[in-house]
Amino acid sequence: AINLLKNFDPKTVDRINENEEKVDHYEDKLGTYLVRLSSASLTVHDSREVSMLLHSIGDIERISDHAVNLLHTAQEIKEKNIEFSAEAARELEIMSLAVLEITQLATDAFCSYDIGLASKVEPLEQVVDALGEIMKTNHIKRLQENRCTIETGFIYADLLTNYERVADHCSN
Repeated sequence: AINLLKNFDPKTVDRINENEEKVDHYEDKLGTYLVRLSSASLTVHDSREVSMLLHSIGDIERISDHAVNLLHTAQEIKEKNIEFSAEAARELEIMSLAVLEITQLATDAFCSYDIGLASKVEPLEQVVDALGEIMKTNHIKRLQENRCTIETGFIYADLLTNYERVADHCSN
């Protein structure tokens, strides 16, 4: 979805929508199974594992929702032919790279059950939050100096919100 912001592609849009539907379906099926499993007599370790998995599938589903939000923002950028200032574009590029990195790191940590990798996620999430605050301050300054429009600003803010929330779910 992040790549759609630069290179809008209808096939990618279709793939993101299809994946989001699959993620919703899997969350429902896995969640139902895990809830049923949790009512069984489990060891403390297994009970914690089930709880962790329930939380994780919820976070994964929310990340999928944010991908669709980014897709809609990319569509709006394309349809309205919106361009960010060079400064805003640079900031968004940095944030995009950070979010791609934290998403990959969290995915790798989860899939490999690697605590060492997982421990690197939270510090990166804090960087994303700090970067978001700087970007918001810079954005307000650009607005005050009439270097960007309100419409572009709303889209910029939407992107930041979705990026920050993806990072939050990765940290979870």
